[in-house]
Amino acid sequence: MWRFDKRILAQFDFISIILIIPLVITSNWLIGEVVPALAQKQTAYVGIALLAFLFIFLLPIRRMSWLIPLIYWINIILLLTVEFFGHARLGAQRWIEIPFVNATIQPSEFVKPALILMLAYLIHKNPPPLHGYRIKDFLKLSFYILLPFILIAKEPDLGTALVLLLIGYGVLFFIGVHWKIWATIITAILLFSPIAYKFLLHDYQKVRIIDFLSEKPSYHVQQSMIAIGSGGLTGKSKEDATQTQMRFLPIATSDFIFAFLVERAGFLGGLAIILIYVMLILHLLSLSIFNTDYYIKVVTVAISFMIFIYMGVNISMTIGYAPVVGVPLPMFSYGGSSFINFIILFAIMQNLISFRYIDMYDGRGTKRFL
Repeated sequence: MWRFDKRILAQFDFISIILIIPLVITSNWLIGEVVPALAQKQTAYVGIALLAFLFIFLLPIRRMSWLIPLIYWINIILLLTVEFFGHARLGAQRWIEIPFVNATIQPSEFVKPALILMLAYLIHKNPPPLHGYRIKDFLKLSFYILLPFILIAKEPDLGTALVLLLIGYGVLFFIGVHWKIWATIITAILLFSPIAYKFLLHDYQKVRIIDFLSEKPSYHVQQSMIAIGSGGLTGKSKEDATQTQMRFLPIATSDFIFAFLVERAGFLGGLAIILIYVMLILHLLSLSIFNTDYYIKVVTVAISFMIFIYMGVNISMTIGYAPVVGVPLPMFSYGGSSFINFIILFAIMQNLISFRYIDMYDGRGTKRFL
């Protein structure tokens, strides 16, 4: 018989949940103004995400840690399946068709929590020495980061691949790697970048970089900047938000939703959302800094880096300070895969924090939450 002990609530991190709620509510309000049907679908995604949260939160993750490598390698197999049998759209082969249900999945989305858990598992088993990991351990951890990066970049999905790369090496930087290794990597990047640009990037990726560096921004960015500028201090009414209502602003519910937010809620509304993200990132970093458990350290810092990268790139893109890439605003842009992924990561984090000091099985083998 299951017995739920209220003492787990003392460990539960309510602050992150409180900070996520206004993001979800504001997002649904904005999406509903443009396409009410999409708002209904987004609400359904939120419901699915909550069920996924509850399921993962109640799993004995630490006792099931032996499954983490298996989950990682299953995701690698799915990426290899995309390489050979994937479904192509708009020149990119990123999806796998699910037989009999007329649906597809994008394995690159599932790799993010799998990679973060794998790094937590490996670092927990082999913590860094005093001056950080040396070359042997660094190369071993790099293998698990670079393998999905290469497979996803070949699809091509360079945006997702780079996010994985930055999260993986951001975690290693935070956990600790000897400074000589970082100096070597930075030197290699500076030397290799021109070659990578010339021979490895696709033509459309080069066009995005050229558009970004040119004095005149692309059409999408121009319309986004007009929407942001027209919002003023406190925003416009729904009827006066012409950039969105007259469909000048492209992809207003996903990639450029921040521009839509500022047009409707103004500078103050945009600033409020940015401050919520900043507080969430700083809170997650504080959890990582003040914890000695490497599972918690890795997962919390990885989520904070992931939110920072997605938020920074998305907002910079809408104001012309970054190339246009398909990076959503975390837990704000329309879409199920990204939102559910973030909630799954928060469920893993809450599980690791709440049950850190708890043996979920008593001496008789009865499952309990003590």
